[in-house]
Amino acid sequence: MNVRRLIPTAAVASVTVLGLTALSACSSSSAADKDGDGKLNVTASFYPMQYLAQEIGGDHVSVDTLTKPGVEPHDLELSPRQTASLGEADFILYLKGIQPAVDDAIGQSGVKNTVDAATLTKLEKHGTGVGHDHGDEHAEEHADEDHEGEGEAGADPHIWLDPVKYSEVAEGVGKAMEKADPDHAAAYKKNTKALVKKLDGLNTKFENGLKNTGTKTFITTHSAFGYLAERYGLDQEGISGIDPESDPSPARIKELQDLAKEEKVSTVFFEMLASKKTAETLAKDAGLKTDVLDPLEGITGKSKGDDYIEVMESNLAALQKALGAK
Repeated sequence: MNVRRLIPTAAVASVTVLGLTALSACSSSSAADKDGDGKLNVTASFYPMQYLAQEIGGDHVSVDTLTKPGVEPHDLELSPRQTASLGEADFILYLKGIQPAVDDAIGQSGVKNTVDAATLTKLEKHGTGVGHDHGDEHAEEHADEDHEGEGEAGADPHIWLDPVKYSEVAEGVGKAMEKADPDHAAAYKKNTKALVKKLDGLNTKFENGLKNTGTKTFITTHSAFGYLAERYGLDQEGISGIDPESDPSPARIKELQDLAKEEKVSTVFFEMLASKKTAETLAKDAGLKTDVLDPLEGITGKSKGDDYIEVMESNLAALQKALGAK
């Protein structure tokens, strides 16, 4: 992927400068005891991991994120100083397959309490079109191309956009925090239970809100919604595949124009952290509207909500409007 932005060197400077070697010297088994304030210093790779850490950790954690607001996480690059500072965290939470630079740095960090969210649920392959087959005999080939270099063996890493899978990850993160900081295990367990309840409620809202719609097909610039589409019986048609900045072929544009007529698609979705030019061009040529469907890779002042739950509810409202929910 093309590198568009670099994170400032200070992005992870707030991580406490102490190594995990101090663990064995502490009178308690808790990793959080070593900095003197009793908090577990967590480094999260990007927003979906940051949200889990904050919700589950509550007052007992100090969370820093490598991907600052407004930065497209797929393109994140780390400075040598940032890479070195990863080793100073108590707990690292990331999602392998989203940010290659982060994956490499974490592998070299030597931090004991490191959790890959991708191991806490089952990953699947998703192509440009998810949930149906429009007669494309090369669908599987396209799926492999779309996800080349993404996740484990081409698997789709966007698990947080499915509240059910995200809930499974939350439970795994909670257990990992309990193990890393047993002094506050009861709090982590309680917070995890509360978060899972919120995610269950969100899942119910999506199930009920998308049960009866005029069409099941939506077009989006970024093929990040495969799990969501599969969960709620929808058909995702991505313009550009996994990379939100890649350009679609003329053949793909023509295919989408035909599909929009066939499936009565009304809207082309774009995201806030990438260019909407392609979506606007397709929409104009096909006589369609545009709207935001947020892949929730970061929260900014332009996000339609202040946190994961609020933005996902905005996504639900956008889908209901575009699909003609009844």
